[in-house]
Amino acid sequence: MKRPHGVVVASKNPDKLAEVAAVLEALDPPITVIPGHEWEDVDETEDTLAGNALLKARAVCAATGHAAIGDDTGLEVDALDGAPGVHTARYAGDDATYAQNVDKLLDELEGNPNRSARFRTAIALVTPSSAEVVVEGVLEGSIALERRGSGGFGYDPVFEVAGDGRTLSEIGPDGKNKISHRAVALRILANHLS
Repeated sequence: MKRPHGVVVASKNPDKLAEVAAVLEALDPPITVIPGHEWEDVDETEDTLAGNALLKARAVCAATGHAAIGDDTGLEVDALDGAPGVHTARYAGDDATYAQNVDKLLDELEGNPNRSARFRTAIALVTPSSAEVVVEGVLEGSIALERRGSGGFGYDPVFEVAGDGRTLSEIGPDGKNKISHRAVALRILANHLS
């Protein structure tokens, strides 16, 4: 697949958009995020991260006529048999806030010594010529006993990075964009396109 010069990111989440744009623009050569497009919301109906990423990328490519990157990320907690997984963003309900999702996770792990977890991101790139590629990035870690740090979004305040001891919130956006599951997947995608 030919490397696109620009892509539309198939997300309406401003936190995710900023993170993806920062990683893509730091690549050598950079991939530009094309702003200003609208599309209908895409229901994430697949039972895998890769399936949901492809759903989003296909829909946004079709709606905009540009190459599109779809992303689906899951937090997999060993003590919860891999949950919340594909339901990560809606763990505490369809309209749950970041704080409500984190509260539910901490409540379910209350008193459990097994805190090991990982973030897994599937990234799908779909082009107008119908070319498709899906890659995956993983970040190993554990769930902290309480929130720490003020940066990031989602589960970042409780996700301790393996071998570091700090949460993604404590590491901050610049550090996170170098090591995160999403950054790893985007770099794998860029290498695949080189």
